[in-house]
Amino acid sequence: MRNRHIEVSPLAGALGAELGGVDLSRPLPEEVHGEVLDALHEHIVIFFRDQELDCAQHQAFASNFGPPIEHPFTRGLDEWPETIEIIRSPGEDYNWDSKFHSDLMFLEAPPMGASLYALEIPPYGGDTLFVNMYLAYETLSEKMKEVLSGLRGVNESGPPSGYSTPGAMAGKQGEPMFASHPVVRTHPVTGRKALFVSPGFTRRIEGMTEDESRPLIEFLCSHALRPEFSCRFRWSAGAVAVWDNRVSLHRAVPDFFGEVDNYRRVMHRVTIGGDRPI
Repeated sequence: MRNRHIEVSPLAGALGAELGGVDLSRPLPEEVHGEVLDALHEHIVIFFRDQELDCAQHQAFASNFGPPIEHPFTRGLDEWPETIEIIRSPGEDYNWDSKFHSDLMFLEAPPMGASLYALEIPPYGGDTLFVNMYLAYETLSEKMKEVLSGLRGVNESGPPSGYSTPGAMAGKQGEPMFASHPVVRTHPVTGRKALFVSPGFTRRIEGMTEDESRPLIEFLCSHALRPEFSCRFRWSAGAVAVWDNRVSLHRAVPDFFGEVDNYRRVMHRVTIGGDRPI
């Protein structure tokens, strides 16, 4: 893809690209906005380095992709409820993104995506992995694609208490949430099909028991997590990631344990509203 106003450097063969020549603290000119959207649709997850954003600027940038929304189970900042502060402190064994997932699959209208901004980063560890779910679908056999056509996955949130930590991230009261979505969804812009299952949320196939569903879900998730469908991003302070939640999975790598050197990892995340999967 040729660009006149931004620099696009692919990160891996499957997905991911770093974008240069963009100051996210200012409103994006129309022509830059268009090229950034094109890059997201082509590369699924895009990254920016060396940004300086306050909460207002971060939410304004995220709004280029859709309306910021609040997380159902994690409290945002007092003055910016759509912004979640994700903190990993020294000695903490809790990992907020413990399994590969597409965000909030248990909502009737899961997010279009999210923007994650790095404020404080350890010198090593704490990378994020992303997976291309277009490729996960397109590399299945034609017979498996026939099997999946029309199937729906039942996605569950699990206990609301699992989305907060005692010392850093405050939770919201609520009941577990459930939503049924197509196992194969069609992207509303590109028209391409992608798998829409995850180890983090998909519990069973609608109309089947969990025992009956498990072999199929485990196969699809194992297939999707092949290394050649992924990319890995190493964070730096001031880096920003935006991912298309509709056609990707992600998780934080739980290899940062900052006990020895007292390192923390502090991120701000803005979730971007989406539509019902089709």
